[in-house]
Amino acid sequence: MTIVFDPRQLAHAPVRELHNGDWIAYNECPARAESIVAALGATTCARDLGMTPLAAVHDPDYLAFLRVAHSDWIAAGRQGDAIGYTWPVVGRRALDLTRIDARLGRYSYDAGTPIAAGTWEAAYWSAQTALTALDEVAAGATRRAFALCRPPGHHAGRDYLGGYCYLNNAAIVAAEARRRGLGPVAILDVDYHHGNGTQDIFYADGEMLFVSIHADPVTDYPFYWGHADEIGAGAGRGATLNLPLPRGTGWTSYEPALDRALEAIARYGTRLLVLSLGADLYAGDPISYFTFARDDFTALAARLAASGLAIVTVMEGGYATAALGDNVAAFVAGLHGGE
Repeated sequence: MTIVFDPRQLAHAPVRELHNGDWIAYNECPARAESIVAALGATTCARDLGMTPLAAVHDPDYLAFLRVAHSDWIAAGRQGDAIGYTWPVVGRRALDLTRIDARLGRYSYDAGTPIAAGTWEAAYWSAQTALTALDEVAAGATRRAFALCRPPGHHAGRDYLGGYCYLNNAAIVAAEARRRGLGPVAILDVDYHHGNGTQDIFYADGEMLFVSIHADPVTDYPFYWGHADEIGAGAGRGATLNLPLPRGTGWTSYEPALDRALEAIARYGTRLLVLSLGADLYAGDPISYFTFARDDFTALAARLAASGLAIVTVMEGGYATAALGDNVAAFVAGLHGGE
């Protein structure tokens, strides 16, 4: 199995985020990726597959904004990381906005996702890491590839950032896989938090199955998306499946939801599975409330491997940094054992 990582992803290093009414140290720190690399060992470096796959998923004005947001923030006389404070909750539309404050609100939905000096570089190489993993599978070099993406991506929509996410790596890979004729393609999101950005991108797309197992948004971020009655719209109606679970869920209670997810993926005729992996299922995660132990990640991976599908895994969340590397290594071992 190929494992892809690019050290340029470490350039993204915001200092703080607004969380529960207070400033705290930024959870999605470079040490997360470093701990995983240390546990996994040798990795393949990302190749630059360019902007075209990114532009197939993300709005061009949004991509242009991400490239200049921090420099425009500094040019406006600000210091530190760029962060929004005003959001258009109604009447959100395309406007010719010049102030960086206005554009930050236009292209984001929370105050927990700052843009730092190295954010664009890291997000770009995070997407290239995911695309390189797909490239390995598409070329027949492996049936399973793991993309150590950082920053994560599944909360980012076509034209907005949020939830520590800037470019939606899973969506970029899925769209590119379909373009290459590798479909039917399905996306399975097993992060603790619902992948609202991925859902939004494909919500009206009847040719992309999106399945998510996550904490009930009644109690957990992102709150407004991921409810069981969200099943897609228009041509995409029926191509979205949300399986919310209560806080405190462990492997025994999680496995039946995984059964439902895998049944839907099989019925769809899936040939390639894009997996958004969150290691924040772990019992010790500081911002999540499932109760997975290390061995449960191996069990999860083994179930996925038993599907026989080609799988591109992209890393999403997981914030118990001291245990993160071991938990991800346990998952990779389970996936690799099924090849």
